Amino acid sequence: MPATPDRTTLAGRLAALRAELAGRGLDGFIVPRADSYLNEYVPPDAERLAWLTGFTGSAGAAVVLAGRAAIFIDGRYVEQAAAETDPALWERCHLIEAPPAQWLRASLRPGQKFGIDPWLHGSEARSRLEAAIREAGAAPVLLESNPLDAVWHDRPPPPAGPALAHAERFAGKSSAAKRAEIAAQLGEARQDAAIVSATDSVAWLLNIRGRDVDFNPIVLASSIVHADGRVDLFTAPGKIPPALAAHLGNAVSVHAPDALAGAVAALCGRRVRLDPERSASWYDDALKAAGAIVVPGMDPCVLAKARKNVVEIAGMRAAHLRDGVAMCRFLAWLDRTAAGGGQTELSAAARLLALRAEGEHFVGESFPAISAAGPHGAIIHYRPAPTTDRPIVAGETYLIDCGAQYLDGTTDITRTVLIGAAPPDLAELRGRATRVLKGHIAIATLRFPQGVAGPHIDAFARRALWEVGLDYDHGTGHGVGAYLNVHEGPCGISRAAKPIPLASGMVLSNEPGFYLPGRYGIRLENLELVVEREGATKPFLGFEALTLAPFDRRLIDPLLLGDAERGWLDAYHARVLAEIGPHLAADEAAWLAAACAPVS
Repeated sequence: MPATPDRTTLAGRLAALRAELAGRGLDGFIVPRADSYLNEYVPPDAERLAWLTGFTGSAGAAVVLAGRAAIFIDGRYVEQAAAETDPALWERCHLIEAPPAQWLRASLRPGQKFGIDPWLHGSEARSRLEAAIREAGAAPVLLESNPLDAVWHDRPPPPAGPALAHAERFAGKSSAAKRAEIAAQLGEARQDAAIVSATDSVAWLLNIRGRDVDFNPIVLASSIVHADGRVDLFTAPGKIPPALAAHLGNAVSVHAPDALAGAVAALCGRRVRLDPERSASWYDDALKAAGAIVVPGMDPCVLAKARKNVVEIAGMRAAHLRDGVAMCRFLAWLDRTAAGGGQTELSAAARLLALRAEGEHFVGESFPAISAAGPHGAIIHYRPAPTTDRPIVAGETYLIDCGAQYLDGTTDITRTVLIGAAPPDLAELRGRATRVLKGHIAIATLRFPQGVAGPHIDAFARRALWEVGLDYDHGTGHGVGAYLNVHEGPCGISRAAKPIPLASGMVLSNEPGFYLPGRYGIRLENLELVVEREGATKPFLGFEALTLAPFDRRLIDPLLLGDAERGWLDAYHARVLAEIGPHLAADEAAWLAAACAPVS
């Protein structure tokens, strides 16, 4: 996104949208951060929330009424929204604690008409909105075109780049085999077809990747998967060149997006699975209007995609080894150069990116690096920019949350380090950082029976913080794709996550934290592979750390760690040294040996 526009520009955009709504006879409208595929990361032409409000975070929504407007953000973005949005224009609300439906229920008046773009909401989310609107005595109005688009006169064009084949040596399974498995799943459920419109599911199913959005290697495409194994693929003309069409095979028919409505209408009388969270609510309307029998259910690709096969697991391990080499080289460089001054958040992020780019199969970052010095670390999803770039100085912490996309895997790591001399509040800082580490270790060492889900284990990561009255306002972990989206469903370690059981082959982050606004932020993150563990009377599961980089010993108080915790930390550091050390230059290897020394 370009730099945040000034207040006058943003006020003009809000006024223009209000005028457009009035011209359509509408009293309000909701602008989620989503595109028609319900992606988390969206192309420039779908950055409606940022264009309207100035807020550039990856999750949120805005509600516009004639006399009031509110922006909704979760705990990751409280400080960012405060910096990027104008309180004279926008009320700020918590997306989880006071969601848009609750605000609308209290703010709309009887007889008002409120617009909803059915392409930008899943069926469940839209139902909650419609229920709140009706409870207020107002009427929801489904729109055929988006009123914001009508006033966004310099809206960028949609991405035009071609899709790319993802080789089976990385995917581990052919698209034909995947399609046969999904078709069998549909057949067993007596379903004739499924709408698979989530772009990461389409990419996984067809073994294709793309560059239509930054950071996540997906193609803007949707599909109808039939129970006989055929797939109708809908994407912009030119995205499937002849060589890729040959890769897809005769069972995959490629259509322009404007053919989608007719293809959905042709499902009259068929039983069609539709994921109410991962598909735009337009599909629900269109299927019912066509006379199809809509069967709500999870996208049939989701669980299969989340459970990595043996080739994908090997690729994730290999990618993390290369990523660990780059990360350890970066941390050694940072330790050598930052305390003397001259480095900033942007220069550090650029250095790390350059080191990663030297690795085999590197494609790009998996999300914008959170390179945060001192108080910027307390902005949970801070993204440095030329206007905010802060020097990295001695006596402060530096938080780096970053990741990479490799052809054989996706990485995501966070480390918090102390720069140079000890600050006056070192005892407090070490105590809180160690409690975050204790939460990390609690997840890393957890053994749990099959059937346990992410919400059931989230408290393990928070216990050490809760004991002293502290907490953090984000989830503990999210799923991660294999050269796909860095945030992947359906499982997560969070109180808000759905209770879908964890299963072997899934990859999740383990990232507890603590944030003190205006002073510092602490987050410690590894990616963890769910693996089978021995159980006495039933099957058990546990985690294997994929990420390989040391935790800063200067921020660890060994007296706060139990014997088992110290044992885990020493063993993890010994593994990091053994696996990463041989790939480093002599001075880097010496630094790593000191960084991985036992804390016991």
